[in-house]
Amino acid sequence: MKVSNDWEEYKIVDAGNKEKLEVWNDIILRRPDPQAIWPIKEDAKWNNIDAFYHRSNKGGGYWDFKNKLPEYWTIKYKKLTFKVSPTNFKHTGLFPEQAANWDYMIEQIKKQNRKLNVLNLFAYTGAATMACSLAGADVVHVDASKGMVQWAKENMTLSHLENNKIRFIVDDCLKFVQREKRRGNKYDIIIMDPPSFGRGPSGEVWKFEDKIIELINSCMDILSEEPVLFQINSYTTGFSKTVLENVLKMTLLKKYPNGNIECDEIGLPIENSELVLPCGIYGRWENK
Repeated sequence: MKVSNDWEEYKIVDAGNKEKLEVWNDIILRRPDPQAIWPIKEDAKWNNIDAFYHRSNKGGGYWDFKNKLPEYWTIKYKKLTFKVSPTNFKHTGLFPEQAANWDYMIEQIKKQNRKLNVLNLFAYTGAATMACSLAGADVVHVDASKGMVQWAKENMTLSHLENNKIRFIVDDCLKFVQREKRRGNKYDIIIMDPPSFGRGPSGEVWKFEDKIIELINSCMDILSEEPVLFQINSYTTGFSKTVLENVLKMTLLKKYPNGNIECDEIGLPIENSELVLPCGIYGRWENK
């Protein structure tokens, strides 16, 4: 497992009973987490919080604010700064466990002696976009949500990357990739964080297990002559790292047999504990 343990302004204080207790730059949130199924003894720290997201039995949920919070605040990771805000769907606009992947991308980009073009699909609020831009790459950021793309632009400004080359596009990711093929555009690195289920700007339906192979095959058509990295992150329940490894072996590795495939879990350390909270999987093909 890759553990994102270099945070200074974020930590998981405790986790269990299908919940996690987090500190985001001094603001304490209590949120559901279906992976944290082990029992814990709930003590006073679980009630010393700023906000609590209650899951509804009918789906969704709501925030219970114990203290008045700003509309948003910021959190730093090394040289990057991100906007954080509680959303209606329990999320905060940032997935801290992905920090290990940001570090890896920065390292891979800096190793190259050329300007790289990066395509970030299902790019959300753009943490990976900012990491790749910080490392010196030109980035195309694509997401179907106009609101998330606007949030990503704010993260660009917060991280002082507004003078770098970043293109922000609101579009259905698969359709965008198919148009890029017709336009003849190529990318050295393609990264994606596809949801389990979603809809594009025009109502296009995305279902991970039905569409991921088509998307990968379309993306391979727009990789450059010397591709560096192809990475998929997944939070889809029941989709294991072995399945993702098999998918990459049957697609990327078949076309680019000189590369390496790596698939693993990502997670976050739990303070004062030997436990690690698993937070999803990743799979990557990388050039040797």
